[in-house]
Amino acid sequence: MFNNGMAEKVFDDVKRNGTKVVIKDNSAECVLMSPEEYMRLNDEYNDAKLLALAYERMENFDPSKLLSEEEVDRHLGITEEDLEGLEEVEIE
Repeated sequence: MFNNGMAEKVFDDVKRNGTKVVIKDNSAECVLMSPEEYMRLNDEYNDAKLLALAYERMENFDPSKLLSEEEVDRHLGITEEDLEGLEEVEIE
């Protein structure tokens, strides 16, 4: 359809009905999808990578190696005076 000047029709069909595979010489050449669908799939992919990393880290988790905030501050040379006046940071 691209070669026949119908690209706009293909794009409209992708918008209405979703992802399309472009075939060239009887082989899949590329995939057409909306930017929103691309972002959704990309977000899912990144979430899956982060989940796999979290599982890997949990497999190697050793509670005996945890450090308190005070120990980290002491190791990095951070004092209470250094932290005065800074906004409270919320970590999720």
